[in-house]
Formats: sequence, C-alpha cells, structure tokens
Amino acid sequence: MGVKVRTLAIVFDSREASGYSSGDPVSGQVLLEAGERLAVAVLRLEARGCARVHCADKPAATAAAAGREEMVYLQQQQTLRQATGDQGCFTLQPGKHEFPFSFHLPQGPLVTSFNGKYGSVKYWVTAILERPGVPNQIVKREFSVISQIDVNAPNFLSSVSKSKEKTIGCWFLTSGPISLSAKIERSGFCNGESIPIYAEFENCSSRLIMPKAAIFQTQTYLANEKTKTFRQMIANVRGNHVASGSTESWNGKALKIPPVNPSILDCCIIRVEYSLAVYVHIPGSKRLMLELPIVIGTIPYNSFGSRTSSVSSQFSMDMSWLQLALPEQPEAPPNYADVVSEEDLARQFPSVPQADHLEHEFGSPIFAYIQEFRFQPPPVYSEVDPNPILAEEMQREVSFEI
Repeated sequence: MGVKVRTLAIVFDSREASGYSSGDPVSGQVLLEAGERLAVAVLRLEARGCARVHCADKPAATAAAAGREEMVYLQQQQTLRQATGDQGCFTLQPGKHEFPFSFHLPQGPLVTSFNGKYGSVKYWVTAILERPGVPNQIVKREFSVISQIDVNAPNFLSSVSKSKEKTIGCWFLTSGPISLSAKIERSGFCNGESIPIYAEFENCSSRLIMPKAAIFQTQTYLANEKTKTFRQMIANVRGNHVASGSTESWNGKALKIPPVNPSILDCCIIRVEYSLAVYVHIPGSKRLMLELPIVIGTIPYNSFGSRTSSVSSQFSMDMSWLQLALPEQPEAPPNYADVVSEEDLARQFPSVPQADHLEHEFGSPIFAYIQEFRFQPPPVYSEVDPNPILAEEMQREVSFEI
C-alpha cells in the first residue's frame, strides 16, 4: 500500500449483518491512516453488483469459449474527497481519517447474494485512493443482498400432493406393486423450519423396503446457450422398514431445513430451486421417488394471520345472506302508550303517597327521618343471636310423615 499509508479499509454500518434489500441505503466509512503527510489527488468509491456464470470446467482464452455470462444489477460511483479549484492535490495530515459514504440500492428487484458451483451473485464496494506518482491503492469489501420472499403469499400456501406406483419383477416373475403417496400442507418455508410430511407407503412386493425423505437443492446455470446443473442433498430423514404385505404412514413426520441460501427465481442466468423428495429404497432395484417443489423464503410463515384471513373470508361469505334480509331503513319502535293500556300502567306503578301525608303520619318532616337513617352506625357485632329460636319451636316446625 505504500510506506506512507498504514491503513486503508471499508467499514459498513451495523445493518450489514442482516443484509440489504432493494431500495435500502448502504452507508459506512472509508478509514485511512497516514504515517506522514499525504498528497492525494482523489479518493473515490465504486459500488457494483452482478451475477456471473462460468460453465466451462477448464480455463479458456476468451469469455465466450469459457462459457461466461454476466448480469449487472448495481453500478454506482461517487467522489469522497478531491482537490478544489486549480489545485491538483489536497493534503492529509498524519493520523487517522474517516470519509463517510452513503448510497441507495436500486428499487428494482435484486438477486440474492449467492456463491455456487458454476457461478455467483456478489455485491461489493471498492475504495480507490489516487496519488500523484504512486500506483492507485484499492481496497474492496463485499456486502450481502437479500431478495425478500414472503412465504405467506397465496401461491405458497396451497397444499402439494403426488402419488406413484412401481411393480418389481423380471419378465413373468413379478411381485405385487409398491405404492407411494405424499403431501405437504404448503410449499413455502424458511430456514430453521421443519416440513411436516404426510405420506403412505404400501408394500405388496416380496422385498423389504425403506421409506426416506430428503431436501434437494438444484443449481441451474445458463451462459452462451450452455446449461450446467448441480444438484445436492441438504437434509434427509428415514422411517421404519416396511415388510412385505405391510404399510407405513407418516402423519406429519418432521424434516428440518438447515441454514441454506434462499431460493433464486428472478435471475435469468442463475436459478436456485428446492424440492422435497419422498422415496422408497428397494434392494436390487431403482428407488421409487416423487418430488414436491418447495420454496425457501425470507419472511417466516404466519400461521395466525393466515388462519385469521381464511376464517374472516369464510365468515363474510357465510354472513352475506344477511345483506338480503335486512331492510335499507329500519322501522321505528312502537310508542309505549300504544302497547300498554292505562289499567296495566296503573297496576305496574301504584300511586306513591305524597310527602305531606307522610309528614302527617310521622308527626315531623320526612327529611329528618331520612337523615336519621342515613347517618345511623352499623349494628354492634355480637356472637349471641338477638332473636333465638327455642328448641320447642324447632321441634314443632319439623314433622315427619310416614
């Protein structure tokens, strides 16, 4: 890097760990430590992101012969510091210097960062320090981009099922068939989730079979009309042996998804797809297999939200008949006098004595009695019953009939 420049590095802000998405701001600092005074022409930053494919197994002289292809998704540059006016250089004093930078990722769809067998998708930032009479000093650092895939989308919530059958034998020496059927409730999952597998295995052959399930990752690369495919198993599970004439059922057998790259479905030269394979290992014969396509997303499955939306839609469907039954303007309630007669009204509400009559009965204003009762203290507690019931009265009240 030269004697005078001790450190030239790029540091991203804290969001780098979780990854960036389309339209997000990317910010950080270029750190430079000078051992002595530096004359600098310009310090600039370049941001770049692209998908690259190299389908050839051996290196070739040209990119076309090597089967290479490139798709650019990000290309930006900015000047962090340069000389002003007619000055050809600016001076940096000895010590540490920070040059902040910030830019936004494109709003359009970006492909998730990926590093595969015959290609990759990478995003990086390059800081270039130009000084007179000295070769340019360059530092590069990558950052990850994630294309968000919501597994709660309707096309990922529908169930997937398949069935298959195979007969084992040679010419006229054949045994009974082996049948297999499998189902998953949805096709969208995220890292760390377990896939519940519902499957039925029926063995009508004369051999002992073993049911299994696995998650496969298929990488497809396209460059100059050449296609390369790489397939690998990333997780598997097995069941119990199924003897001849027996059946085996999986009622939600769990297969956990390990940390893997999300599905890449929006790139024209690189695709990363996943499938759940449910198969039967048959000794001395090819295995019986069926594959259910799955998608590894980034936004986790929300069972409560999905269930609530389905229930609410069903409720709105079932209650739609009320709109036909209810009138546009409700009728006013009937008058109380029209429903209750004067005789019923007098019977329900007996005449209340007037205050003058009560005062004549008590010999003093009624308000005095109200205040007297209002401020009376509670009765004194006592364990002795003030109104005891004699034993003779109790015997007289209780009688038995034979």
